[in-house]
Amino acid sequence: MMRQSKTLIPTLKETPADAEAASHKWLLRAGFIRQNISGVYTFLPLGKKVLNKIEAIVREEMDAIGANETFMPALQSAELWKETERWDAMGDELIRLKDRHKRDFVLGPTHEEIATSLIRDAVRSYKQLPLTIYQIQTKFRDERRPRFGLLRGREFIMKDAYSFHTSEESLNESYQLMFDAYTRIFKRLGLNFRPVIADAGAMGGKDTHEFMALADIGEDTIAFSTDSDYAANIEMAEVLDTYEFSTEPQQPLTKVDTPGQKTMQEVADFLNQDISQGMKSLLFKADDDFVLVVTRGDHEVNEIKLKHYLKAKTVALVEEEETIKLMNVGFGSIGPIGVPEGIRVVYDNAVKALSNATCGANEDGVHYINVNPTRDLIDPEYADIRFIQEGDPSPDGKGTIKFAEGIEIGQVFKLGKFYAEKLGATYLNQQGKSEVLTMGCYGIGVSRTLAAIVEQYHDDRGITWPVEIAPYQVHLLVLNNKPEQLELADQLYQQLTDAGFDVLYDDRNERAGVKFADSDLIGIPYRITVGKKASEGIVECKVRRTNEQEERHQSELISYLTEVLG
Repeated sequence: MMRQSKTLIPTLKETPADAEAASHKWLLRAGFIRQNISGVYTFLPLGKKVLNKIEAIVREEMDAIGANETFMPALQSAELWKETERWDAMGDELIRLKDRHKRDFVLGPTHEEIATSLIRDAVRSYKQLPLTIYQIQTKFRDERRPRFGLLRGREFIMKDAYSFHTSEESLNESYQLMFDAYTRIFKRLGLNFRPVIADAGAMGGKDTHEFMALADIGEDTIAFSTDSDYAANIEMAEVLDTYEFSTEPQQPLTKVDTPGQKTMQEVADFLNQDISQGMKSLLFKADDDFVLVVTRGDHEVNEIKLKHYLKAKTVALVEEEETIKLMNVGFGSIGPIGVPEGIRVVYDNAVKALSNATCGANEDGVHYINVNPTRDLIDPEYADIRFIQEGDPSPDGKGTIKFAEGIEIGQVFKLGKFYAEKLGATYLNQQGKSEVLTMGCYGIGVSRTLAAIVEQYHDDRGITWPVEIAPYQVHLLVLNNKPEQLELADQLYQQLTDAGFDVLYDDRNERAGVKFADSDLIGIPYRITVGKKASEGIVECKVRRTNEQEERHQSELISYLTEVLG
């Protein structure tokens, strides 16, 4: 029960200048959140109610698969992070601080270290395993550029879970249980989403899926098949090695002058060729080694794939100044023929199918034409190291690839023994021998999910909440203070709340236009308006999402709402 006159709902008529994303715009205007500092928000009463409902669904599904809820500290000892080497690996995103004794601490962006150390100290025997713990808690990351409201902030709410096992088989079972639970959660939240193959990044481990909510503002690109359920983050989408080789005769390898032509497109235009006939060469540093990476001219190097292929911790493009020192030539004329000793060369699979191609000659303003890999490249090393493109064959062999934008709302990881080995988390097996635990971890961005829902559920007047997580089920409006209207509205408010409906009663002394505008902004699924026919016991019922409206007698309201709300 809540009267709007007694509730903090500070709606805005205008959109704040920095609100680019639809969710940021509508959550601010409808009075769900307010910014404190960049990337940090207060959840106002409406926002907190939605958060509570999302968290309740998450808890139900976590409890249903036997996960144990905990609450771990946000303030974490730096020693644990140094033991797992993430003190350095997380870089500037990690918020570090010192106490009065000058000891280092971390404001947790995630809790693998704490969870692993907890189980290390609490679990002794295989008889206590498998075990899954979870929590819903505030996390902290020092984002370089917080933006899009709740979608990318410095402080956010996350559900994180950690499972502990005696074997890979046991981990696989829990991973599937969690995968299925996440699927149920996001379906219950009404989201249009896809689980996609993903990269584990700084989390460690190898096998992982992201759950992506489809949205135009999404910061990730999803590659999906037109004919199957295959989907992957574009960083991880495999490119099939199905290139067709040309049958045209090989022409003599020749050097040509290309003065002032540096980009692939400039060279292609200068030589009157298609850009796909060129070889693009870029110099990377992989850990401490230099690698020349060669792709077809119309393809882009996928640094995540390259890092995995080279088994490197870090991969970065070399700046031009250092490139000149190593290759004796600047950007634009680098090529794979005549590479200085000590520099490894890796080619994308697409290069081997080229015929009479073009590449830099390692001389400023000079290129080779009529390059044929089978003839001109010495022991070429080929790999899948490019980004997939729309129209490429789907990696599962079914259909072709299309792209969609997505917001990451959840991710599941198979961590293996990474953290357990680093932190000495072991158990005694059936023979009494000590063995290292096997782990999984699983996260849902709760506050980010709230924003993702608004990205999918809004129109040009405000939010259109799904029923299950709306702050209230019914918005009851009384249009003026005439006695017959107030009397009927008060009666309905009591009847509806007594019947178990969650009602926000707009009893404010405001104009009807203001009440209607605020109601549309807030987006409660069903609106009941007490107006000029109050003396007859007739009210107007409106469905927020479809704008369907009809008149009903007060005696019908309970049965009507019971039916539409399920």
